[in-house]
Amino acid sequence: MKTLYVMLTVLALTACTTPPSPEARIDLGVQWVEHSAEYQALSAQVYADAREDLPRLLADPNWSALPGQTDAANKPPAIILDVDETVVSNARYQETLLHTPYSSFSHFDWMRNNPAVPVRGATAMIEAARRAGVEVFFLTNRACERFEGIDGDCPYEQVTIEDLREVGIETVAEKLLMAWEQPDWSKEKLIRREYIGRTHRVIALFGDDYGDFVQCTRAKPLTPCTEPATRASRHAALDTYADYWGNGWYVLPNPMHGSWTTVR
Repeated sequence: MKTLYVMLTVLALTACTTPPSPEARIDLGVQWVEHSAEYQALSAQVYADAREDLPRLLADPNWSALPGQTDAANKPPAIILDVDETVVSNARYQETLLHTPYSSFSHFDWMRNNPAVPVRGATAMIEAARRAGVEVFFLTNRACERFEGIDGDCPYEQVTIEDLREVGIETVAEKLLMAWEQPDWSKEKLIRREYIGRTHRVIALFGDDYGDFVQCTRAKPLTPCTEPATRASRHAALDTYADYWGNGWYVLPNPMHGSWTTVR
């Protein structure tokens, strides 16, 4: 009996001191996004702040949300938004990953068979921008790739357009820039942001991942980046771009996934 008591005591102490498994942490993040009022409030707050800033950002011809864009005063204004966890929530899909591994096809298949869930405030922001004469671009790392048994070279594209329509946002393929849609359009988004910047003055960026704003944020660098990102390098960028956070750069909360999970 004494031995049993000691064993139970050890197990109890272990349960108290062992950190939660990665699965438990992921599940908690998913549950927070799907069910908490705090998540909804934060998303609404981000987009409300951006709508309030819009007239000011639009009125200053010298303002750009793209660092280094200095020749854009006479270009038409635009905003760039990520899609997943920025305009469309994937919390319900993330729940399925507690039991099966992620793949681009599984996400594609989920989205084409389930209604898209809006991120609070995104549609209102986009409507306000369009009323003000601002072009709206979507820059997503959903990849332009073939799937076995599915027609077309880029079936993800049409599903993404339909996802946006389901949350009340109309767009066309030319305003949706997918990963690998062109040979140099990797999942490092810098090149695609610069592509938009050739023709537009980008006045605001919206995303849930550091890479939606800052270049070279991944543990495994993609062209044109050559060095792996670290936690230290990512935190250093907070100061480098201090004038942009909340001022043309608007970050949505996402504790579920992202490039932050890969760096050390």
